[in-house]
Amino acid sequence: MRTLAVLPVKTFDRAKRRLGIAVGADQRRALARAMAGDVLEALGRVRGLDGVIVVSAESLDLDPAPAGGRRFARSVELVHDPEEAGQSAAARRGVRAAVERRAERVLLVPGDCPALEPGEVAELLAEPRDGVVIVPDRHGAGTNALLIAPPEALEPAFGPGSFARHAALAHAAGASLRVGRLPSLELDVDTPGDLAALRAALAARSGGAPRTRALLETMASAPAA
Repeated sequence: MRTLAVLPVKTFDRAKRRLGIAVGADQRRALARAMAGDVLEALGRVRGLDGVIVVSAESLDLDPAPAGGRRFARSVELVHDPEEAGQSAAARRGVRAAVERRAERVLLVPGDCPALEPGEVAELLAEPRDGVVIVPDRHGAGTNALLIAPPEALEPAFGPGSFARHAALAHAAGASLRVGRLPSLELDVDTPGDLAALRAALAARSGGAPRTRALLETMASAPAA
């Protein structure tokens, strides 16, 4: 089953404002860029994924080789998002692009889950079947990833309370529904508490998220700006 990931990435100047004064403006921009780069690199190592569509108004490095020099393992394409009307609109733009590229299934992933484990996502993709899989955030109320087959079976509707909303939309569409428990994808970063949870998760394991790790180390030793 041909599967493409859709990765909406907000302009870095506008990203992560809910972190507030806990993180300075320059650090917020750097953090958003680092996390998106780590998510993109991790997706490139997911078995069963045929490519990635990045939806953004940013000019991104679409072949982000890690420190070891290994090249990105999947095709990556940038779809320009001139409107930046929010995550749901960007996701829908990406799904349309995926359908044009003959995707039979789409995986919607946020750009602020740098702890993403390629093996966990590969397990999610291992059983090709129609329907909707919702991966909740760590609080259980939001949606951190959506797996949709066929791609147009569900129109993404992110935001507060999106887990229940996506479940209702799946039922209304007559699509089978599953809940995917992927610990590494539950760690998105919107609030200072989320950032603390990400720090703890990365400290508890080795490897992964090299850009984000390096930036967090720098932030820990420098005042917010």
